[in-house]
Amino acid sequence: MASANGDLPEQQSTKAARLLASAGELLLSRGARGFTVADVAKRARVGKGTVYLYWPTKEDLLTGLVGRGFLGLIDDLVTRITDDPELARPSRFCPMMLEVATRQPLLAALQRHDDDLLGVLADHPRSVALHDALGPSAVIGTVLPIWRRHALARDDWDLADQGFALHGLITGMAMSVVEPGAGPRPAADPLEVLADAVTALLGPEHADRRQIASTAAEVIEFLRAGRATALRLIG
Repeated sequence: MASANGDLPEQQSTKAARLLASAGELLLSRGARGFTVADVAKRARVGKGTVYLYWPTKEDLLTGLVGRGFLGLIDDLVTRITDDPELARPSRFCPMMLEVATRQPLLAALQRHDDDLLGVLADHPRSVALHDALGPSAVIGTVLPIWRRHALARDDWDLADQGFALHGLITGMAMSVVEPGAGPRPAADPLEVLADAVTALLGPEHADRRQIASTAAEVIEFLRAGRATALRLIG
């Protein structure tokens, strides 16, 4: 749970940090149904009651893990785009987002609705709300109009149809990256293939430096709003 000022418990307590790490290890190795709060406490070398000081229920603890996956994704993207606004271009943003997201196993599991791993988390209201606010559909629904306004995507195509096509491209590529045996392997790096495919779908990127800077600022604004949403949902 987050404190009233937005601090996460692991930022203030090494015990909370150990509990989160232990819960994450158990979740990935056993699945949500395969362990108890007592197992988490034992692995973290604290008393069971200590868990409840920070998370009233096991579901609170586990949805907190999912939320932190989104926070990690957002923080990484914001840092990268702040350092290099050119990463807000579609041909660079989409591969970057995929590369960062695939390093968050719980987010990948949530995207493919992995009931074996997530258990009740797969359909938990807070998990669903996090995915609705920060998943691929939400990101594409926000950034695609930004790209169209700033000459980074063709605007002669119905926005809904274009978004549907882009969503299919990115989620399909994500599935191929996460599960390599699911389809044919490209000759080039999959992220380079995705960059080329995004350009083929959205058209040439004609933005000037001012438009790139505006795009980066708007994308960062969306991501920071998403971070606030994630904190609220796990708090």
